[in-house]
Amino acid sequence: MEFDGIIRSISIWAIPVIFAVVLHEVAHGWVADKLGDDTARWMGRLTLNPVKHIDPLGTIIIPLLLLVMHSPFLFGYAKPVPINFRKLRHPKRDMVWVALAGPATNLLLAVFSATLLYAAAHMPVSADWVRQWLAQTCQASILINMVLCIFNLLPLPPLDGGRVAVGLLPGSASYALSRLEPYGFLIVVVLLMSGMLQGIIGPLVMGGSQLLIGWALSG
Repeated sequence: MEFDGIIRSISIWAIPVIFAVVLHEVAHGWVADKLGDDTARWMGRLTLNPVKHIDPLGTIIIPLLLLVMHSPFLFGYAKPVPINFRKLRHPKRDMVWVALAGPATNLLLAVFSATLLYAAAHMPVSADWVRQWLAQTCQASILINMVLCIFNLLPLPPLDGGRVAVGLLPGSASYALSRLEPYGFLIVVVLLMSGMLQGIIGPLVMGGSQLLIGWALSG
């Protein structure tokens, strides 16, 4: 990829990645705050300032490497917002809502991006360069947010889906699943390297993204 092509790709993908990972984490902290845990608020993490949330590896290096390597989709993460589940008014139940807040936010961002894509598709031809950039950025945003939403819903701690499962399962099963948390990311890496992870979430990501993009461009 030539240098000018890399710069253009970064301009299209950087904003959606930052918004997706930052709002995902802020959503966790905001819902936790409403349910009794003010840890994120007192640590200054209920802010849209990306500097407070950026993880050098997950927010910058990994997405940039995937971009340069022509990955079919981009992935990244921010510094996790601190949550003290013991401070929640109903820890086991409220943990489910806190965990769901992140993926739900990404789904809403994907739908919002599809709405912007619809608007971009109906912009006047005289603004063609703006229309093209906005359309490509919106499509990137849809894909990024669908990846984050579906990936984080995998029922494996410490992913959001794992925390949801721990909160919903009965005592013994909940405890057994929670014990996997120290090994969760290792399991994810193994699934990723084996290609199984792409096989699990790939069809769901592409199906959801194509549905939203198709709706936006067919209107």
